[in-house]
Amino acid sequence: MSIPYSILRNRYNYRKERSIETNTEDDKRAPIPPPIPADVLQVVSVDLQVPANCKKHNTHRYDLCRAKDNPKLVVRRGQPFTIQVEFTKEYDANTDDLRIAFEAGDLPLESKGTNIHLTLSDEDRPKEWGAKIVSQQGNQVTIEVYTPPTCYIGQWNLKIDVVKKLDTNVNVYRYQHADPIYILFNPWCKDDSVYMEDATLLKEYVMNETGKIYIGTKNSITEKPWNFAQFETCILDVALYLIDVANISWSVRGNPVPIVRKLSAMVNSVDDDGVVMGGWSGKYADGRPPNSWTGSATILEVYWSTKRPVKYGQCWVFSGIATTICRALGIPTRCVTNYLSAHDTDGSITVDVHFTADGQRDKNSNKDSIWNFHVWNEVWMSRPDLPSGYGGWQVIDATPQEASDNIYCCGPTSVTAIAQGEVNLPYDGPFVFSEVNADCLYWVPNELGHMEVSQVDRKTIGKNISTKAANSDAREDITKAYKPDEDKSSERAAVLRAISVGSSKQNLYKQRSNDIEFNIDQIEEENILGGTFQLTLRMRNRGTSKRSVSGRIEVRTMFYTGVVADLVKTTDFTKKVIKPGEEKSQTIVATQADYDTKLKDGCMLDVTVWAVVEETDQYFTKKDDFRLRKPHLSVKAPTESTIGREFHVQISFVNPLNRELTGCYVAVDGLTHALNFPQDNVPANGTFLATLPVTPTKSGKTELIIVFNSNELDDVNVAHHVTVKKA
Repeated sequence: MSIPYSILRNRYNYRKERSIETNTEDDKRAPIPPPIPADVLQVVSVDLQVPANCKKHNTHRYDLCRAKDNPKLVVRRGQPFTIQVEFTKEYDANTDDLRIAFEAGDLPLESKGTNIHLTLSDEDRPKEWGAKIVSQQGNQVTIEVYTPPTCYIGQWNLKIDVVKKLDTNVNVYRYQHADPIYILFNPWCKDDSVYMEDATLLKEYVMNETGKIYIGTKNSITEKPWNFAQFETCILDVALYLIDVANISWSVRGNPVPIVRKLSAMVNSVDDDGVVMGGWSGKYADGRPPNSWTGSATILEVYWSTKRPVKYGQCWVFSGIATTICRALGIPTRCVTNYLSAHDTDGSITVDVHFTADGQRDKNSNKDSIWNFHVWNEVWMSRPDLPSGYGGWQVIDATPQEASDNIYCCGPTSVTAIAQGEVNLPYDGPFVFSEVNADCLYWVPNELGHMEVSQVDRKTIGKNISTKAANSDAREDITKAYKPDEDKSSERAAVLRAISVGSSKQNLYKQRSNDIEFNIDQIEEENILGGTFQLTLRMRNRGTSKRSVSGRIEVRTMFYTGVVADLVKTTDFTKKVIKPGEEKSQTIVATQADYDTKLKDGCMLDVTVWAVVEETDQYFTKKDDFRLRKPHLSVKAPTESTIGREFHVQISFVNPLNRELTGCYVAVDGLTHALNFPQDNVPANGTFLATLPVTPTKSGKTELIIVFNSNELDDVNVAHHVTVKKA
């Protein structure tokens, strides 16, 4: 019901005067306002024309818009939308003074741009707020509303004011719409800072609800299907809630740069009780193991209901959640995986690996690490805060590794700047550069016990940087976007430029005699879980004198973050005499009996090789990672279905372990809300076979994500394309 402002302002005094006369319970209530004069134009109803507007704005897939009861309007800034208003009588522009108001935040203010008043006009002012009548039929008026491409992102309350002037009195009769209007970034609008010219790419980076996140090792890349579900249930509300609790000022809520920086902090729980709590201990009894998640929706729904961090996540979970949140807000986003990703703890832009005199790793000195893989995000936007040419893909990283400005966040960092070694630009350039292109410095004690660099490895860090190719199931290698080829002078120039800005280690590179050539041979196809792991160190004498080589090869299980765990096997060799032109080798073999029960999440193995040439003090030190590949999950399922109609999926695989799998269940996601199906134990070396019922709840072309988990073996997964038709 429309109530005059003047009456609202007088309610308190009116109630106060009445309380002097009587003290009854009825009089303690607010007075009923007098009836609105019959000649005053009143709003009967407002139709936000949700289906038509949302279709034009590419927001029609949000569950908020598709709800059967009380659907909400979600639009993108910089693009007009229409509303239809029904009045109590025919609107007359000559006698009726009509204004439309949009308000945002707890304290809407015109001075802050959160209280917008629009007078109906026949003109459309580009890139500004505006409103005009496009048609009128009887008591119904259709109004087109314009928002600027810099509009603040969030929920806006719609109000319609009818202004009546009588002599010296001015009464404003206000209608307030019950539901807010959601206004988002618009990557289809060329004046928006997240504009992406290629509309086909937007199908992937904004609209695609499922995808692949790459894990494994550089030589054994595997894909983890993920249901981003950015349009489902409460997801958009969660995204805007995170912006609120991050205390992002309304004055910058139209700028994606500070928003994605804050979101990279809010996705993890450090500092601010954000969405996901990281867990790398292998002990997840009070939550869920990171490998067990199949998508973002369940995590965000739990967080929305509790407002407490969800346990547990690792880098791919943080990245999956960040993709969901950013895509929900309209920011083009993708998951990116870097293999052999450096974690530089001191800002030196190098990875420092220390050894003792006998070839043991110095645990007390080794603070830097090399992750087998690390997953972050790229978001697409212009960067007016940087010199020209540094817009486009920007790195943000929600995994809490190192604090930035005293908060565990990272980015946005220009990918172009990283490729050029320009690490002094905001934000977090030195850290991101180190992840993809740091040199590894191997330190050993000299004859006086002082540590010095024995070897510089320039080609270890940053391999096979991967993302899902747009509108394809293929993997796209984007390494060259981050750095030139390792053998090109431009790559070395980028490293030297970065070191000159952010490091004090320019003069630590010392040359030694290196007439022994060391190489490591390993047959990747044999790295199958349950099989035998074998590695050979080959040593060839390219000099003119015989050489004596001693060393050690050590295999340990490890976490994917590069933290070593249990010893699997070690072998030492002493004074292998190698004549000029001769080659000798040392092999290490680890069987299932050696590594069974010791493997950590991801089935990773760390191999450290250390060798020294007695006559020349030439050192060879090398760390590498390998992955034991899990079995493939076979699936038989239809490629077409109908919404609401159940179909069955058959899945199977062979247990590669010599022990029974217990606590088994299968998680299904993608076509419907995430479901778990408990399963019987799987015998040692036995075949698992299950048939599961699936009922699609949304239409369109998407992926059915299926993951088998057990106490002994987890994350055996598969993704299957299904096109779901409407009933």
